[in-house]
This record gives sequence, structure tokens and C-alpha cells, in this order.
Amino acid sequence: MSDMPSHTTKPWLVIIGIGEDGPEGLGEQAKRLISAAPAVFGGERHHALMDNLITGERLVWQSPFEKSINAILSRRGSPVVVLASGDPFLYGIGATLSRHVNADEIRTIPAPSAFSMAASRLGWPLQETACLSLHGRSIDLVRPHLHSGRRIIALTSDGKGPEELAALLSNSGFGHSRMIVLEALGGARERILSTSADDFRFSDIDPLNVCAVEVKAGKGARILPFAAGLDDELFEHDGQITKREIRALTQSALAPRHGELLWDIGAGSGSIGIEWMLSDPSLKAVAIEQSRERAERMARNAFAFGVPGLAVVEGTAPAALGGLPVPDAIFVGGGGSEPGVMDTAIASLKSGGRLVANAVTLEMEAVLLTEQARRGGLLTRIEISRAGPLGAMSGWRPAMPVVQWRWIKD
Repeated sequence: MSDMPSHTTKPWLVIIGIGEDGPEGLGEQAKRLISAAPAVFGGERHHALMDNLITGERLVWQSPFEKSINAILSRRGSPVVVLASGDPFLYGIGATLSRHVNADEIRTIPAPSAFSMAASRLGWPLQETACLSLHGRSIDLVRPHLHSGRRIIALTSDGKGPEELAALLSNSGFGHSRMIVLEALGGARERILSTSADDFRFSDIDPLNVCAVEVKAGKGARILPFAAGLDDELFEHDGQITKREIRALTQSALAPRHGELLWDIGAGSGSIGIEWMLSDPSLKAVAIEQSRERAERMARNAFAFGVPGLAVVEGTAPAALGGLPVPDAIFVGGGGSEPGVMDTAIASLKSGGRLVANAVTLEMEAVLLTEQARRGGLLTRIEISRAGPLGAMSGWRPAMPVVQWRWIKD
């Protein structure tokens, strides 16, 4: 936080989590702070819930939200109260404000989160439950969690969210999963509805809701295993795809670490970048592909695998690499033998970053042999054979060998 302005040692910004029960759910300290605050920020619902307590200026969140952030920062050093839903630091405003205000300037009084309240109603241990926010985010983020026996609690954006989630479950082979919709938890409008995903018929759902799912996979359900090297058939592709065995070894060589960014050059179906992002929610990837048709296909794959944040760049390397965020790791799968591609990739890589390149053609293999002789690194030749029919019997059919170069930049 060294880039933040200098600050006072006494907290001036108070973030108070509230529930649907309004002032009744607050302690005396929180009530006093709200009543004494000269400025109170929050949503219209928050102001309505605290109507009898607020005596200062009422400031409703603006659009774009940066306007409200600036309005809060302009009062730095003077008492400000921000009203938040539940736990402000669990998919809440606290996380946003902490990027602009130092922790010792903030005082937080949290309330139970929607996840905690839902778990208490259902009797589900939170440590054994996947807790997701789909509020303002792609509903596809739920896909990697769809395994039989998994329990999920998801925040939704509005009253249509549960129906959309039910449709995704049904269309992906999880229609028999149990869905529980929990509305306006803790307030007078609280209601709990239960049904299976494929029998979802509710139409008057409160916009303030969370969905709980007990996942049950049907025959042919689209389950995304945790292991690297996902089945090729899970991807939409035109044959330009790093095959599953090679992909598993490539992911191992790329060795993803928390918060890192990958460049996937010549991405084809996007399988390398997608599996990189599936390794951990903190990971990001940019997929560079010169074919518009393939770029559009990999974008569809990204949503189908629950990693909608995959950044797809349509263009030809090395020109398309200009202006991209600096990568922690690079994979070169296609176009690496073109002039300037390897040099640009190597120059762009962070110190300590990893570069992995696969060669199938003799031209690309020659490039990798030259790079390894010049820079060092590890060369590996990978040969895969699969059993197949051979006349009336069976035999081994070798796939094209792959030469892989792994190099770490000093």
C-alpha cells in the first residue's frame, strides 16, 4: 500500500455490516456510530433499513462506482460511515475500499455473511462448502465446482439468477441436483424454496437471494476433473489442440503459481490457457490467436470451462504481443518458427519467468535446438502411442513426437 496517500493513525472510515433485520441486528456501538456520522454511504436498501438511525448526510452509491470512492476519499480524516451487506470483506465493499484506504484508517464491524446465514439454515459446514459470488459475474464460474456430492452456496445478481443457474445445471447434465433458494435471509421477507434443477418452476423470487446446490451428476454430465490433461472431447476444436497427454506434461512444465499471468501464443482451442486458469482462481491468461474462427471458438471454450476471464487477443505474433501485460510464464504452441516470435517472447518474460515451447514441425524443432544451445534450459522429446485396430488385430499407432523446451529467464 505504499502508493496510498499519507494517513492518520486514527480510523476515520467505519464500515458497518448490516442484515435484513435492520437496527435490531446491530450492537449499541454500531448504532451510535451510524447516528453520530456526518456522512453515511450505502445503497438505497441500506439507507432504508437504517432510516431511523441516520442523522447525517445520506449518500447513495453512484454510477460509475469510482465517483463514490472519490467522494469517500475526499472526506479523508473526517468521520465517514459506510453501510454494507453482511461481512464487508467477503465479496463486499470492504475489499474495494481497502485498495484505496490503509487498514489502520478503517474500522470494521461485520455482520454474518449471506454464506454464513445460508449455511446455518441448511446445517452445512462452511469449510466443506464451495462459496461463490455470481453477483455481477458470469454464471459459468460455477462449472468447475460441479462434481457429485459437492455443496455450493452462490450469491446471485437478481431474482432471475436462480432460474439461470437451474438452466445451466440441467443443460450440463446436473438436472437432478437439489437447489435451495434462500431469500432475504434474516428479514421479515425470508423464505426458503427447494426443488430439483430440472423441475425449477419458481418465478417470483426476491432479488436478494442466495442459491444452495447439492450437486448430483447424471449420465453424461460435463464434469471437469481436477487433474491436468482434460479429455480432448471436452473442448470445441478443429484439430488444432494440444492433446491431453502433451497438455498434462506442458502444464507441469509451466508450473503455475498463485496470481501469475500466462501468455498462450498460437492458442488454437485455448486448452493450455484454460487449464492454466483452472489450476487456481488467482491465475490469469492471455490467449493470442491469428484465426478469427479459432479465437471465437476458444472464447466459447473459456465459458464452457468456467473461466470466462480468459483474455482472447486476435492477431499474429509478434505484433499482437505489443502492449500486453508482462507475463510470468509463456507457452508457445503455434507460430514459434515465425521471425521475431521467440525473441519477442523471451524479451517480454519477467525475470525468473518460465517459457515452454512445443515443436511438432522440423522447422520449430530447429528453432528450439538453437535456443537451447544459446540459452540453456531443458529439452525433452515426448512420444505417445495409442492402441488401435491393425487388420483383424490391434497394434500401437504412434502420434507425432513433440520436442519441448523449458527455460527459466535469469
